[in-house]
Amino acid sequence: MTDFLFGIPHRQDIGYDIETYPNVFTFTAKTVDKSQRWRFELSDRRQDLHLLRLFLQRLADAECRMVGFKNIDFDYPVVHSIWQNHCITVDVIYNKAMSIIRAPDHAKFSHLVPEWQHVVPQIDLYKIHHFDNKARATSLKVLEFNMRLSRVEDLPFDVGINLTPEQIDVLLDYNEHDVDSTIDFYHESLGQIRFREELTAKYGTNFMNFNDTKIGKQYFIMKLEEVTPGICYTRDNGRREPRQTTRNSINLDDVILPYVRFERPEFQRILEWFKSQVITETKGVFTDVSCVVDGFQFDFGTGGIHGSVDSVIKVSDEDWIIEDWDVASYYPNLAIVNRFHPAHLGEQFCDIYQEMYEQRKQYKKGTAENAMLKLALNGVYGDSNNQYSPFYDPQYTMSITVNGQLLLCMLAEQLMKLSQLEMVQINTDGLTIRYPRAHREWVHQVAAWWQALTKLELEHVEYKKMAIRDVNNYLAVTVDGKVKRKGAYEYQLGWHQNHSALVVPKAAEAALLNGEDIATFITGHDDVMDFMLRTKAPRGSMMEWGGTRVPNVVRYYISTDGDYLEKVMPAAGPAGQFKKANGVSQHQYDEWHRAWGNTWSPDVHTKNKSTYDERRTRLHDPFNVRICNRLEGHTFADINYDWYIREAEKLVKPVRGW
Repeated sequence: MTDFLFGIPHRQDIGYDIETYPNVFTFTAKTVDKSQRWRFELSDRRQDLHLLRLFLQRLADAECRMVGFKNIDFDYPVVHSIWQNHCITVDVIYNKAMSIIRAPDHAKFSHLVPEWQHVVPQIDLYKIHHFDNKARATSLKVLEFNMRLSRVEDLPFDVGINLTPEQIDVLLDYNEHDVDSTIDFYHESLGQIRFREELTAKYGTNFMNFNDTKIGKQYFIMKLEEVTPGICYTRDNGRREPRQTTRNSINLDDVILPYVRFERPEFQRILEWFKSQVITETKGVFTDVSCVVDGFQFDFGTGGIHGSVDSVIKVSDEDWIIEDWDVASYYPNLAIVNRFHPAHLGEQFCDIYQEMYEQRKQYKKGTAENAMLKLALNGVYGDSNNQYSPFYDPQYTMSITVNGQLLLCMLAEQLMKLSQLEMVQINTDGLTIRYPRAHREWVHQVAAWWQALTKLELEHVEYKKMAIRDVNNYLAVTVDGKVKRKGAYEYQLGWHQNHSALVVPKAAEAALLNGEDIATFITGHDDVMDFMLRTKAPRGSMMEWGGTRVPNVVRYYISTDGDYLEKVMPAAGPAGQFKKANGVSQHQYDEWHRAWGNTWSPDVHTKNKSTYDERRTRLHDPFNVRICNRLEGHTFADINYDWYIREAEKLVKPVRGW
């Protein structure tokens, strides 16, 4: 069925985006197959307010959904204000948008529109991918780079200026480009969207804009509430507050499992140290806690244990084997088998945890469902240390993280009884060893002993080669050819990660795992997008290429020709004013300048009489770059292969020990 006025298909997803300036507001929408487009403009030359409001009503009548990027936090609150006010003006719309942008973090929630008030249901790709987490924050411009689109477009005009009719035309094209990019990312996200649709239909709760971890936590809460209504939240004074277990202190001796014991004095000292600790906080309390056993260093921390050999290549052959042993869903299963739980949630917590773990096993590794449930399982553990969560109980957190490290050390201790065995790595949920093949049965017997003791499951894989720079950066290839990449060697990256110069880790992998020549690999590489880099100017700063301002998000490659690229940042203080000396308070500094102006004083200013000036940082100095936010017109004949070869050598030489 098609809408008679706008041609809106029934139950269609519609991508959209808005742009707002003091004298113009634009709204562009497209069907997700990009076959239909709608543009609305409010300005001196056009007044589409009535049509826009009618369009929104038609979308609602057709049971459509609006798909955006950061739309729940920004676009939709602006659109909703238009829906509510049939006489709204452009300047009011602009002020509404600015009030959202400028709101401090604690006040941003005041602008959100409750889901039940949405005229048209919203899908927010920003929230689905958890880009609202500061560690994962990613803009649509960065996604355009990561998706390798032909155009990477930044806002063409400074915010807050009045636009000419010609500039409005440019803005409309930019607005449409953002819609196209949003729709492209929508198609990249269809697996996550379909999974959320299934959950929403199954449980009657709208999961559409939940990130993976939030889905798992909400599912967990639902299950707990089914068994014991009100167990997760109270509603005192009409407000929903999480039930929690707070602790004034935690005696770690109380959380360590009774069967944890060691034979080696190095490990025994670590165990005694843990047992002697009474902590009042859980973040950053373990620093510089380590021991060295037979030349291998074990580093303990609040997040887990780590250790690795450095700058080495390890191989399996007829005589030697490299095996990696990981504990299946280590932290969740530690809770399940030992009945660890936040005190206020009771042992039913463990039962539901196990239900989620069994549910995950129904989905193959690599599927969106499996990945989501893995994040959910680990997210519940992470939330036990979140003071805003109904899972909060820091003693539960420590029971998991402390025992997790000590149990892995028990496994390592027994394995290291084999004098020829080499510890290669140990991390949060497993360890990697190299040993003579003749002792394979003995090693597997030790693993079986550990599993029987802990009631946990070990999964193992054989590597034929590992190239290790350090604990966080390495390559490992299994006997069936699967490659595990970590840190600087990764090139199959998440959407929130930097996809710059991927030819570099690809060349390093070819050299380290296959013995290929770096220069030959790079000069013969035919995917030009793997040579691209991107940079972004922070708010208040700008980018310049050869002294000319360019967009704040720049796609480029290192060039034998081109020009220099600079990040230009404002002065750290009043431009041209003498810099404040160390030890001088801001109040003293400001008082001096109010009284004496910009006159230098050895008591207030730096001795060298330096001044606050605009700060410029040249990227990749002394190399030049070629900007290509738009790919058309570029031949890429001037790629500076030498730069990429040098960067790949930086990843290879430390491993080879050159």
